[in-house]
Amino acid sequence: MSKRGKKSDDEALSGGEEPPKKVLKSGKDSDDPDSVFICELSKNRKVSVRNWQGKTMVDIREFYLKDGKEVPGKKGISLLMDQWKILREHADEIDKLMSGVET
Repeated sequence: MSKRGKKSDDEALSGGEEPPKKVLKSGKDSDDPDSVFICELSKNRKVSVRNWQGKTMVDIREFYLKDGKEVPGKKGISLLMDQWKILREHADEIDKLMSGVET
């Protein structure tokens, strides 16, 4: 089996990157009118809140350039609100474990 994309995932988590940019942007500039851009995690990863099939989701996704335009890729995750709440509830535990990891 191939390890497609694994290297870029690991590299993006390295400590040498700038901190995430916090930006709120309405979906007016995007092709998806039900999406609100929240922040940029790295050069190719973004977080947004969007409505899809009548459900509100937190979407963490990689983007790529196509014909000079930035478009969402397949690599990413969309969390339903109950999943997002569970992740937030465990944020302190995650932070504690990550504080012991060298970057």
